[in-house]
Amino acid sequence: MEKQIRCGEEDGSGERGLLHTWRGYSYSTTPERVLLSRPVLQAALGARHGVLLVEGGHVYSFGDLPWKQNQTSSVVTEPVLEAVLSEQRVVFVTAGSAHSGVVTEDGGVHMWGENAHGQCGLSGLSVIPNPTPVGVLNSVATPPQTVPILEVACGDQHTLALSAKHEVWAWGSGCQLGLNTSTFPVWKPQKVEHLAGRHVLQVACGAAHSLVLVRCLPPPQEPRKQDKCGQCHQLLYTMTDKEDHVIISDGHHCPLGVELDSGEAKSALEGSPDQRSPTEPGPSMPAQIPKSPTYSTNPEFAPPPESIPASEPQNQVPASSQEHVEPAIEYSAEPEAPATNGEVCVEASETNTPEPDSCRATGGKSSPYPDEQAVKAYLKRLSDHALAEHTTKTPSTLHSAQLSSDRADRFTSDPLIPVAQSVTPMGSALNNLVVSCASAVGERVVSTYEALSLRKVIGYWVPGEGRERVEERLRQEEPIQGKKSSSLGDIREEEAELSRRLSLPGLLSQVSPRLLRRTSRPRARAIPLTPGGIPEADAHLPSLQTEVWSWGRGQEGQLGHGDLLSRPQPVYVKSLNGKEVLRVAAGAHHSLALTAQSQVFSWGCNTSGQLGHMESPTTLPHITKLSDGIRVWDIGAGQQHTLLLADGDCIQPILYYSGQQVKEVMEQTEEEEQTGEYTQQPVLLPFCMNLGYVSSVCAGGRTCAALTDCNVMGFIASLHELAAAERKYYCKLSNINSLLLQPLLKLDSLSSALGQSSAGLLQNLIGRLGRLSQLTGQNSASLTSFLRRSRDIRGLVILEDAHLFLGTYSEYCSAVGDLLVMGGFQALVKPCHDVFGKGAEVVQKLSKCSEEGLPLSDILAHLFYLPIKHLHEYGRLLLKLATCYEVSSVDYQKLQDACSKYESMALHLKRRRRKEAEYTLHFWKSFPGKMTDSLRKPSRRLICESSNKALTLQNAGRFSVNWFILFNDALVHAQGMVPYKSLFSTHHVFPLATLWVEPISEENTGLYGLKVTSPEESFTLLASSPAEKAKWLRSINQAVEQALSGLGHDGIPPSTGVTQRADPPISRTASYTFYKDSRLKEATYEGRWVSGKPHGRGVVKWPDGRMYTGTFKNGLEDGFGDYVVPNKNLNSCDHYQGQWKDGKIYGFGTFRYASGEIYEGSFQDNMRHGHGMLRSGKLNSTSPSVFIGQWQYDKKSGYGVFDDITRGEKYMGMWLDDQRQGNGVVVTQFGLYYEGAFNNNKMMGTGVLLSEDDTTFEGDFSEDWTLNGKGVLTMPNGDYIEGSFSGVWGTGLKMSGSYYKPSLYDSDKEKAHALKLGRLAVHSEEKWKAVFLECWNRLGCDSPGQGQTTTAWDNIAVALTANRRQQRDSPELLSRSHHKTLESLEFIPQHVGPVTLEVYHTIRRYLVKACDTPLHPLGRLVETLVSVYRMTYVGVGANRRLLPQAVNEIKSYLSCIFQLVRFLFPDLPEEGGSLADPPKEKGSSDPAGKQLESPKPGCVVSSSALLLPVLLPRLYPPLFTLYALENEKEDDVYWECVLRLNKQPDLALLAFLGVQQKFWPVTVTVHGEKQQVLSSTKDACFASAVEALQQISTTFTPSDKLQVIQLTFEEITQEVLALLKQDFLWSMDDLFPVFLFVVLRARIRNLGSEVSLIEDLMDPCVQHGEHGIMFTTLKACYYQIQHEKIT
Repeated sequence: MEKQIRCGEEDGSGERGLLHTWRGYSYSTTPERVLLSRPVLQAALGARHGVLLVEGGHVYSFGDLPWKQNQTSSVVTEPVLEAVLSEQRVVFVTAGSAHSGVVTEDGGVHMWGENAHGQCGLSGLSVIPNPTPVGVLNSVATPPQTVPILEVACGDQHTLALSAKHEVWAWGSGCQLGLNTSTFPVWKPQKVEHLAGRHVLQVACGAAHSLVLVRCLPPPQEPRKQDKCGQCHQLLYTMTDKEDHVIISDGHHCPLGVELDSGEAKSALEGSPDQRSPTEPGPSMPAQIPKSPTYSTNPEFAPPPESIPASEPQNQVPASSQEHVEPAIEYSAEPEAPATNGEVCVEASETNTPEPDSCRATGGKSSPYPDEQAVKAYLKRLSDHALAEHTTKTPSTLHSAQLSSDRADRFTSDPLIPVAQSVTPMGSALNNLVVSCASAVGERVVSTYEALSLRKVIGYWVPGEGRERVEERLRQEEPIQGKKSSSLGDIREEEAELSRRLSLPGLLSQVSPRLLRRTSRPRARAIPLTPGGIPEADAHLPSLQTEVWSWGRGQEGQLGHGDLLSRPQPVYVKSLNGKEVLRVAAGAHHSLALTAQSQVFSWGCNTSGQLGHMESPTTLPHITKLSDGIRVWDIGAGQQHTLLLADGDCIQPILYYSGQQVKEVMEQTEEEEQTGEYTQQPVLLPFCMNLGYVSSVCAGGRTCAALTDCNVMGFIASLHELAAAERKYYCKLSNINSLLLQPLLKLDSLSSALGQSSAGLLQNLIGRLGRLSQLTGQNSASLTSFLRRSRDIRGLVILEDAHLFLGTYSEYCSAVGDLLVMGGFQALVKPCHDVFGKGAEVVQKLSKCSEEGLPLSDILAHLFYLPIKHLHEYGRLLLKLATCYEVSSVDYQKLQDACSKYESMALHLKRRRRKEAEYTLHFWKSFPGKMTDSLRKPSRRLICESSNKALTLQNAGRFSVNWFILFNDALVHAQGMVPYKSLFSTHHVFPLATLWVEPISEENTGLYGLKVTSPEESFTLLASSPAEKAKWLRSINQAVEQALSGLGHDGIPPSTGVTQRADPPISRTASYTFYKDSRLKEATYEGRWVSGKPHGRGVVKWPDGRMYTGTFKNGLEDGFGDYVVPNKNLNSCDHYQGQWKDGKIYGFGTFRYASGEIYEGSFQDNMRHGHGMLRSGKLNSTSPSVFIGQWQYDKKSGYGVFDDITRGEKYMGMWLDDQRQGNGVVVTQFGLYYEGAFNNNKMMGTGVLLSEDDTTFEGDFSEDWTLNGKGVLTMPNGDYIEGSFSGVWGTGLKMSGSYYKPSLYDSDKEKAHALKLGRLAVHSEEKWKAVFLECWNRLGCDSPGQGQTTTAWDNIAVALTANRRQQRDSPELLSRSHHKTLESLEFIPQHVGPVTLEVYHTIRRYLVKACDTPLHPLGRLVETLVSVYRMTYVGVGANRRLLPQAVNEIKSYLSCIFQLVRFLFPDLPEEGGSLADPPKEKGSSDPAGKQLESPKPGCVVSSSALLLPVLLPRLYPPLFTLYALENEKEDDVYWECVLRLNKQPDLALLAFLGVQQKFWPVTVTVHGEKQQVLSSTKDACFASAVEALQQISTTFTPSDKLQVIQLTFEEITQEVLALLKQDFLWSMDDLFPVFLFVVLRARIRNLGSEVSLIEDLMDPCVQHGEHGIMFTTLKACYYQIQHEKIT
C-alpha cells in the first residue's frame, strides 16, 4: 500500500491517514478525530458502524456492533481490532447496512455481521460474529477454481464483488443481485452473467440497488455486406414516406428464424464475450426473462431505437441506417404486431404492467457500425422462444426516444478505430438506400446523410456540452402534442442527450450538403476527434470511455432510467453516455456518478436534498448544483446525504455536504427526521479548512468521514496542487471544445470560409486537441486516484510516460503552427463572428488574453497556444515535489530530470516553434505572389531569407537578382532581372537533406563565402559580413540537421542546447530525384550520401523502370549491385547481380538476359570479359547450348568449350570474335572425334577424324565433316588409302589414291599413326589461361608470378573478411563447418628459414582448407577448374579419345596451382626439390610410420603429392569414366576370367596358381573362431588381405591407392609369418602367385582403369621405390589374369 515519504516522515503516523468523523452540516458541528496508533488507509461506513483499514493491513471496527456476542454493550466508542484478521494482510474494506467485508492481499474475501439474507455468503447462520472466509468459486472451470477478488461492495441485503478478471459476483437477496434466479437468499457467490465479457472497473451497492462502472467495448468490425435478409430475401431496410418526413427503418425481423453467415455462425454460437455487441447480453439470456410480471424485462439488452424529434414544418429526414428514427406516433399499438427489429426480442416491451394509453416501442439500431449481422442473429436465436410471449404483451409506457441508446460517440472514440473505418461501412449501406429511394426522399435525405457522414469523419468529441442551451432550443423547437408519454421532462432530457450524441443542431437540414461534401473530402488526413486519440495500450492511464450500469429496486428512481421500475438485470444508464464517469457511489436510495470533468451527476431519492439539485425528474441523472470553479474529485453517499470533496480557490481541498441535517439530540423520532432541515444544494462545511489535506471521503448511515494528511515538508500540498492543476486544465480544455469548437463546427459555411487546405488543417488540429484533451483527462483521473491510494511518486504517469506527454504536446503544437502558417486563424474570424456575434466574447473569455485591442485572429492563435503553457506548470510542480526529497535520492533525480524535460519542451515550443510559425506567416503576408504561393506548405517554416541583400551569388550577372530563402525543409534560390524586382522568373528548390554547406576561408580572398553543394550543382554564396556568414552557416547547418533527424518542425528538443550546434554529418541517408545529370535524369536515388555524391548503399529507380540496388562510391555504382532493366519487347527483364566499378559492370557477376540466356562470369566496362559461362535456352527449348571459356569485349575469344546440346556436339578449342578459330577438338554423341584446325567457325585445314570403329582420316578439310584435299584414310584392320578425298563424312566419299595393306613387319607405322592423336588439339598449358589469370589478379598480380607476396596475403585477408561480412548478413548461406574453415583460414602459416617437414604439413593443411571454401582465391580457383573440367569431360565429352587430354589437363592444373602456392610460400622448394633436414629422431622411427603420410617420400616436394589430394577427389568421376571407357575391352576380358576362376574353392585355386604348399593356410579364422581349411573351403584364405585390396576402389589419389596395395602386402606377410612361425624374405617367385590369388579373390571390377590411373598420375619420385615395385606386381597380375589359360 502506501510508501513512507522519505523526508523526515518515518514516524509519519502522526501526520498521515488521520480519520475525522461527523454528522450533518450545521456550524456547530466539529469533526471527531478517531485515535489510532497507525495511519488509516481506508474507511467504510455502514448504517451504524464503521470499518477501518490501517497501515500494515490491520482492520478495526467501531460503532454499533450487535453481532459481537461477548461485548457488554453493542455500541463501541473506541475502534476494536478484528483480531481474526491479524494473520492476513488486508487491502480493502467495505461496510453495508449491518454487515462488513474485507479483501486480502491474495484476493480472498472475509465477511461478518448480519447474515439473515445471505449477505455474508455463508449458509445456515443468521449472524456471523467474526470475519469468516467466503469462497468465490468458478464452478464452470474443472476443477472449480477460486476467483481472486479486487474489491467488494455491501448493501442492505446483498453483496457484490469485483474479480481480478473484472467480472462481477453477487450473493444475498433481492433483484439487486442481477442473477437469473427468483429463489433467495443466494448463499454461494454467483457470477452476474449479464455483464460477462465486459470490463468492470468498480462496483457500488445502495440499500436495494447496485451500480457498476464499465469500460466501453470497442465496436464490432464487420462491415455490412448485403441489403437483403439472407433467408427470407426481404429488404433489411424499409422506407415510409409521410407527409412531412420520411421514416427509414432497419427493423427487419426474419420470419424464418435465425440467419447466420457461415463465418459468423461459430462465433455467434459460442457467444464469445469479445465478439458480443456493446449492449448484447451474456449467453444465458433466455433464462433472464422472469415469468412474473412484477419486474420489467430489460429494455436495454440490445440497442433500442434512436429518435429525432418530429418538430419543424419540413421535419428533417432521419438518416443513416444506424439511427433508427421514428416519431412515437408512428408505432403500431396492436398487440399482435411482432417486434420489427431482428435485434430486439425481450427488449421490445419495457414493462408488463398494463398502462392505458401507451405506445409501442420497437427496438432499433444504435451501434455506429451498421452491420452487426452476427449479433442480430445471435440475439434472435437467443430470444426466439420469448418473442411470441412478448409481442402479445402490453407495449411500453415510454416514448421511443427514451429507449435511445446510440452510443456512437462512445464507440467512435475508441482509440484504435481510425475514422475512415467508421465512415465507410455506413456509407455503403446507406448509399444503396439513398439511391433506391432518392425519388421519395428528395434533397433532404441526401443532406442528412452527408451530415452524418461528416460527423463520422469529424467524429465529434463531446465530453460535456452546455446542456441547458440545447435543452432550451429543443424545448422551443418541439411541439409536444401527439406525444403520449409518462413525463415531459424525460422526453426533453432524452432529446437533449440525442442531440448531443449526434452533435447536430435540432434541425438537421440546416447543414448544407455542399459544405459537407467539401469538408469530408480530405479523408487521408482524417483523425478521430474523439477522445480516443491515445491508444489505451498506454495502460498506466485509466479509461475515460466508461458506462454506468444499474439494477435492483427502482421505486425512488435510483436506477437512473427515467422511471420507477425495478430491473432484475444490469441495464445501461443511457443518459450518462459519453460523460466520462470515473467513479460511482450509492446511498441508501440515491446514486452518484463523478465525471472526469469534475462534475457530479445524481439521481434517485431527493427527500432530503441529498441529490444537491432540485431538478426534476429525479429518475434521470442531473448535475449537482455547485458554484463555478468548484471541481469535485471524490464522492460519498450515506443514507440521506451526499458528501463531496472538491478543489476550491486554494490548494487545500474543501468539503461540501448535501442532504439531511442531523440534530445532536439522539432521541429523534422517525417523523421528526422526515420533516427536519435539509439542504437545497450542497453547502460548504466550514470546518474543512482546519482538517488539513483531505485525501478521500466516505459516508454511510448518517455519518461522514474524511481521511486527511498533514502537510509535512510541503509534499502533500505539492501533490494536491499537481492534481488540482490537472483537473482544472482538463475542464478548461473541455470548455474550449464545447463552447468554441462544437458551435463553430455546426456552422454550415465553415468549410467554404476556410478553404479546402485549412479545413483539413483545422480538422487535424481538433484531432490533436482531442488527443491532448484525452491524455489530460486520463492523467487527471490517474492523479486523483493517486491521491486517494498509494503515494509512491514512481507511479506518476507524467514521470513514467513523459515521452507520451511530450510527443502529444509537440504534435499539437505542430498542428496549431500549420494552421497558423496557412492563415487558418485569419479565416476563422468570420465564422467566429457569425457564431458568437461581433464581439466574440466567448473567445475572449476562453483565451484570457490580457492585451487589449488585439485582432480576433491573434486572440484565437493565443487561445490555441494556451495548452503549451501547461508544460511550464508540469515543470514547476515537479520541481516543487522534488524539493521534498533528499538531493541524493533517486526520486529527486527522477523528478529533476522530468522537470527539465517539460521545461525545455515548453521553451522550445513557445519560443522557437511558435516564433517560427509567426515569422513564417508574416513572410507569406509580406511577399504575396505566384512563386511564394507555390512554396507555401503547412509544415514549411521560414528560417531566414536574404531580401536584405545579405547574401549574394558569386559570379552572378550584373543585372540578375538572387534571393535565397531558407525553410526547414529546403533552400530556395530565386532569380530574376533587375528591372522587374518583384518578378522572379525562375526559382529552384534544394531539399535540405541533400545539401552540404561549408565555409570558405577568408584569408586569401577577403570574401565571406559559403560553398553550397547539392547533388547536381554547387555554388558559392557571398555574405555581406562575417556575422551574416556565421548566421547563415549556422542556420543552414541546423536546418539540415533537423531535416535529417526526420524531426522537421515536430522535433522534440534536446534537454540542452549543446547537441544542436554540431555540424550535420557529411555522410547521411536521404532521397533525391535528379533533374540534370544525363545518366540519372529523372531517376530517384535513395540511400547513403557523402558530400553531395551517392556513397554507400542505395537504390536508384529510373522512370523507365530500370533499377539499381547496391553500393555506390563517389556518385557511381561501385561494389556489389543488383541491376534490373525491363525489356518491353520480350515482356521481361534483364537482371544483373554482381560487381561494379566506376559506374560500370566490372568483376564477377551473373547476368540473366530477358531472352532467357544466363551469363555467369567476369565483366569489364559493362562487357563480358575474362572467364565466363553462357547458358542459352532451357534443355527443351529450340537451341539449348552452353559455352564456358574466355571472353574478350563481349565476344568469345581464347580457349573455350561449347556444348551444342541440340546437335549433340561438343567443341573444345580456340575462338576469336565469337567464331571457332585455331586448333580444336569436336566430339559427337555418335562417337565421332575430330581434332585439327578451324577457320571462320568451320573445320578448315589439316585435321584428324576418327569414328567409333577406329576408322581414321588424316588430311585436309574444307567444311564441317567435309573432306577436301590430300589425306590418309586408315581402316580399323590397319589397311589405309593415301590420296585426295572429297565429300561429307558418313555419305559417299570421292577419292583418288593408293590402297595399302601393311604386312606384319610394318607395325611400327601403325604405332606412329596412333601416337599422333592430341597433336592438333589445344595444348593443356594453353587451356583456361583466363581462369588462372583471374586468380593471380585477385592476389594483386598483373601476370603470373609478377607481384609482392605480402600484397597477395593482404588481398586474401580482404577477400575473406569481405566475404564473411556478406555472409554475416545472410548466415543461411554457410554451414557451421564452413564457418570453422573460415575462422581457421584467418591464421596465415608463418615460418622463418627453410621449409621443414613440419612446416610442409602446416602448408598442406592450410591448402586443404583454402581449397575448401570458394571465399578464398585458391578455393575459388579450384571450384572454377572443377566446373570447367566437368563441363569438358561429362556428357558428350565422355569420349575415350579424350583421355590423354584429360590427364594432361590435370597435370597442367597441378603445375599452375603449384606456381601459385610457391608464390604464396616462397621458401617452398621447387618441384622435385628436397625439404630441409627433418628433426633427428625421424630416422629411428619404424618404416611403417614413415609411410602413413600421403606425400610418400618424406623429403621430396612434388605438386602431385601436395595438390592431388585436393584436386583429384573433385575431378574423379569424369576422369575415371574416361579410363573405364578406354580400358573397356581389356577389363571385360579380365573380368570374365576373374568370374571363372572364382568358382573354384581356395585350395584348388592356390594349387592352380602354383602357390607353394608351405604358404597354404591350414586354419582360418571365420567370425572369430578357427576352422580347418578343407578342400571345399571358399573365400577364407588370406581374407584380410583380400579385404584390404578391395579398398582400392574407395580411394582417389594414386598415393592413396598405392598405400592400399602396400597394406595388402603387409597383410599377406602377416598371415604367412603366422603360418611359418619364423622370419623369411619374399622372393618374387614366391610372392607373385600368392598376390595373384588375393587379386582374383578381391574381384575388383575396373582394375585396368585403376592401374592406368595410378600409372598416369603417380608421383615420378615413387616409381623406383618400394611402392613402385608393389605397383608393378599388381600390374603384372592384371595382365597375367587377362592371358590366363585354364587347362
